[in-house]
Amino acid sequence: MDKFTVLEGVAAPLKIINVDTDMIIPKQYLKTIKRTGLGKGLFSEQRYKDDGSENPDFVLNKPAYRNAKILVAGDNFGCGSSREHAPWALLDFGIRCVISTSFGDIFYNNCFKNGILPIRVTHDELEKLFDDADRGSNATLTVDLTKQEIRGPDGGTVKFEIDPHRKHCLLNGLDDIGLTMEKKTSIDTYETKAKELMPWL
Repeated sequence: MDKFTVLEGVAAPLKIINVDTDMIIPKQYLKTIKRTGLGKGLFSEQRYKDDGSENPDFVLNKPAYRNAKILVAGDNFGCGSSREHAPWALLDFGIRCVISTSFGDIFYNNCFKNGILPIRVTHDELEKLFDDADRGSNATLTVDLTKQEIRGPDGGTVKFEIDPHRKHCLLNGLDDIGLTMEKKTSIDTYETKAKELMPWL
Protein backbone atom coordinates (compact mmCIF):
# COMPACT_ATOMS: atom_id res chain seq x y z
CA MET A 1 0.00 0.00 0.00
CA ASP A 2 1.37 3.42 -0.94
CA LYS A 3 2.23 5.73 1.93
CA PHE A 4 0.04 8.76 2.56
CA THR A 5 1.92 11.74 3.93
CA VAL A 6 1.09 14.98 2.10
CA LEU A 7 -1.34 15.09 -0.82
CA GLU A 8 -1.68 18.15 -3.00
CA GLY A 9 -4.13 18.25 -5.86
CA VAL A 10 -7.36 19.39 -7.40
CA ALA A 11 -10.47 18.63 -5.36
CA ALA A 12 -13.67 17.69 -7.17
CA PRO A 13 -16.92 18.92 -5.57
CA LEU A 14 -19.60 16.21 -5.48
CA LYS A 15 -22.56 18.04 -3.96
CA ILE A 16 -24.75 14.99 -3.48
CA ILE A 17 -25.84 13.53 -0.14
CA ASN A 18 -26.22 9.83 0.64
CA VAL A 19 -23.91 8.63 -2.13
CA ASP A 20 -24.05 4.87 -1.66
CA THR A 21 -21.52 2.26 -2.71
CA ASP A 22 -23.71 1.17 -5.62
CA MET A 23 -23.47 4.69 -7.02
CA ILE A 24 -19.71 4.71 -6.48
CA ILE A 25 -19.25 1.39 -8.31
CA PRO A 26 -22.37 -0.30 -9.76
CA LYS A 27 -22.94 -4.01 -9.24
CA GLN A 28 -21.95 -5.09 -12.76
CA TYR A 29 -18.34 -4.24 -11.92
CA LEU A 30 -18.20 -6.54 -8.88
CA LYS A 31 -17.31 -9.70 -10.81
CA THR A 32 -13.58 -9.04 -10.54
CA ILE A 33 -11.42 -9.54 -7.46
CA LYS A 34 -8.63 -7.40 -8.93
CA ARG A 35 -8.06 -3.96 -7.45
CA THR A 36 -7.08 -2.42 -10.77
CA GLY A 37 -9.17 -1.42 -13.75
CA LEU A 38 -12.19 -0.31 -11.73
CA GLY A 39 -11.57 3.40 -12.28
CA LYS A 40 -13.51 3.23 -15.53
CA GLY A 41 -16.57 2.09 -13.59
CA LEU A 42 -16.39 4.79 -10.92
CA PHE A 43 -19.75 6.62 -10.87
CA SER A 44 -20.41 5.06 -14.27
CA GLU A 45 -24.17 5.64 -14.16
CA GLN A 46 -23.52 9.36 -13.71
CA ARG A 47 -20.40 9.63 -15.89
CA TYR A 48 -21.84 7.95 -18.97
CA LYS A 49 -25.02 8.24 -20.99
CA ASP A 50 -27.03 5.20 -22.11
CA ASP A 51 -25.15 5.14 -25.43
CA GLY A 52 -21.81 4.96 -23.59
CA SER A 53 -20.75 8.52 -24.31
CA GLU A 54 -19.60 10.80 -21.51
CA ASN A 55 -22.05 12.97 -19.62
CA PRO A 56 -20.40 16.40 -19.85
CA ASP A 57 -22.39 17.66 -16.84
CA PHE A 58 -20.89 15.19 -14.36
CA VAL A 59 -18.11 16.75 -12.30
CA LEU A 60 -15.39 14.15 -13.02
CA ASN A 61 -15.92 14.57 -16.77
CA LYS A 62 -15.24 18.29 -16.66
CA PRO A 63 -11.71 19.19 -17.83
CA ALA A 64 -10.76 20.82 -14.52
CA TYR A 65 -11.51 17.66 -12.52
CA ARG A 66 -10.40 14.78 -14.74
CA ASN A 67 -7.23 14.38 -12.67
CA ALA A 68 -8.73 15.14 -9.27
CA LYS A 69 -6.97 13.51 -6.33
CA ILE A 70 -9.45 14.68 -3.67
CA LEU A 71 -13.21 14.35 -3.54
CA VAL A 72 -15.28 16.79 -1.48
CA ALA A 73 -18.67 15.15 -1.02
CA GLY A 74 -22.04 15.63 0.66
CA ASP A 75 -23.21 14.03 3.91
CA ASN A 76 -23.22 10.25 4.46
CA PHE A 77 -20.80 9.32 1.69
CA GLY A 78 -20.25 5.61 1.10
CA CYS A 79 -23.43 4.37 2.74
CA GLY A 80 -25.17 1.21 1.55
CA SER A 81 -23.73 -2.24 0.91
CA SER A 82 -20.29 -3.33 2.09
CA ARG A 83 -18.30 -3.57 -1.13
CA GLU A 84 -14.56 -3.07 -1.00
CA HIS A 85 -14.71 -2.38 -4.73
CA ALA A 86 -15.86 1.17 -3.85
CA PRO A 87 -12.50 2.33 -2.45
CA TRP A 88 -10.72 0.25 -5.11
CA ALA A 89 -12.54 2.21 -7.84
CA LEU A 90 -11.78 5.57 -6.23
CA LEU A 91 -8.11 4.67 -5.85
CA ASP A 92 -7.84 3.35 -9.41
CA PHE A 93 -9.30 6.63 -10.70
CA GLY A 94 -6.70 8.54 -8.69
CA ILE A 95 -8.69 9.68 -5.63
CA ARG A 96 -6.58 9.37 -2.45
CA CYS A 97 -8.72 11.46 -0.10
CA VAL A 98 -12.47 11.88 0.43
CA ILE A 99 -13.79 14.73 2.59
CA SER A 100 -17.34 14.77 3.97
CA THR A 101 -19.27 15.40 7.16
CA SER A 102 -20.04 11.70 7.61
CA PHE A 103 -19.39 8.30 6.04
CA GLY A 104 -20.90 4.84 5.92
CA ASP A 105 -19.04 2.86 8.61
CA ILE A 106 -17.88 -0.05 6.44
CA PHE A 107 -16.80 2.21 3.59
CA TYR A 108 -14.91 4.40 6.09
CA ASN A 109 -12.99 1.40 7.44
CA ASN A 110 -12.30 0.02 3.95
CA CYS A 111 -10.74 3.32 2.89
CA PHE A 112 -7.98 3.05 5.48
CA LYS A 113 -7.25 -0.53 4.45
CA ASN A 114 -6.69 0.59 0.87
CA GLY A 115 -4.62 3.74 1.31
CA ILE A 116 -7.42 6.30 1.06
CA LEU A 117 -7.81 8.97 3.74
CA PRO A 118 -11.46 9.72 4.63
CA ILE A 119 -11.74 13.01 6.53
CA ARG A 120 -14.73 14.12 8.60
CA VAL A 121 -15.35 17.87 8.81
CA THR A 122 -18.16 20.09 10.07
CA HIS A 123 -20.90 21.40 7.77
CA ASP A 124 -19.40 24.89 7.83
CA GLU A 125 -15.96 23.53 6.95
CA LEU A 126 -17.46 21.44 4.16
CA GLU A 127 -19.10 24.51 2.62
CA LYS A 128 -15.75 26.33 2.64
CA LEU A 129 -14.07 23.35 0.99
CA PHE A 130 -16.84 23.20 -1.61
CA ASP A 131 -16.09 26.85 -2.39
CA ASP A 132 -12.41 26.03 -2.83
CA ALA A 133 -13.19 22.99 -5.00
CA ASP A 134 -15.57 24.99 -7.20
CA ARG A 135 -12.56 26.97 -8.42
CA GLY A 136 -11.36 23.93 -10.33
CA SER A 137 -7.79 23.60 -11.50
CA ASN A 138 -7.14 27.22 -10.50
CA ALA A 139 -7.01 26.13 -6.87
CA THR A 140 -5.62 23.06 -5.14
CA LEU A 141 -6.01 21.64 -1.66
CA THR A 142 -3.15 20.25 0.39
CA VAL A 143 -3.93 17.43 2.81
CA ASP A 144 -1.17 17.02 5.40
CA LEU A 145 -1.70 13.84 7.38
CA THR A 146 1.24 14.44 9.73
CA LYS A 147 -0.13 17.82 10.81
CA GLN A 148 -3.75 16.64 10.42
CA GLU A 149 -4.80 19.65 8.43
CA ILE A 150 -6.26 20.65 5.07
CA ARG A 151 -4.75 23.79 3.58
CA GLY A 152 -6.78 25.79 1.09
CA PRO A 153 -5.51 27.85 -1.84
CA ASP A 154 -5.95 31.08 0.13
CA GLY A 155 -3.96 29.90 3.12
CA GLY A 156 -6.88 28.86 5.30
CA THR A 157 -6.63 25.61 7.23
CA VAL A 158 -9.05 22.99 8.48
CA LYS A 159 -7.89 20.67 11.26
CA PHE A 160 -9.16 17.10 11.38
CA GLU A 161 -9.08 14.20 13.81
CA ILE A 162 -7.89 10.68 13.02
CA ASP A 163 -7.33 7.55 15.08
CA PRO A 164 -3.58 7.33 15.90
CA HIS A 165 -3.34 3.70 14.78
CA ARG A 166 -4.96 4.43 11.43
CA LYS A 167 -2.71 7.45 11.00
CA HIS A 168 0.35 5.26 11.65
CA CYS A 169 -0.83 2.74 9.04
CA LEU A 170 -1.40 5.35 6.33
CA LEU A 171 1.85 7.21 7.00
CA ASN A 172 3.78 3.94 6.71
CA GLY A 173 1.76 2.32 3.93
CA LEU A 174 0.63 -0.59 6.10
CA ASP A 175 -2.41 -2.65 5.21
CA ASP A 176 -3.46 -5.67 7.31
CA ILE A 177 -0.72 -7.84 5.78
CA GLY A 178 1.86 -5.12 6.30
CA LEU A 179 0.87 -4.83 9.95
CA THR A 180 1.32 -8.56 10.39
CA MET A 181 4.73 -8.47 8.72
CA GLU A 182 5.88 -5.85 11.25
CA LYS A 183 5.85 -8.80 13.68
CA LYS A 184 7.85 -11.06 11.34
CA THR A 185 10.75 -11.54 13.75
CA SER A 186 8.42 -12.64 16.57
CA ILE A 187 6.48 -14.90 14.19
CA ASP A 188 9.66 -16.55 12.91
CA THR A 189 10.91 -17.09 16.48
CA TYR A 190 7.60 -18.70 17.48
CA GLU A 191 7.55 -20.94 14.39
CA THR A 192 11.11 -22.13 15.06
CA LYS A 193 10.32 -22.99 18.70
CA ALA A 194 7.07 -24.67 17.71
CA LYS A 195 8.89 -26.96 15.28
CA GLU A 196 11.39 -27.91 18.01
CA LEU A 197 8.70 -28.58 20.62
CA MET A 198 6.16 -30.18 18.30
CA PRO A 199 8.02 -31.70 15.34
CA TRP A 200 4.99 -33.87 14.50
CA LEU A 201 2.97 -30.83 13.43
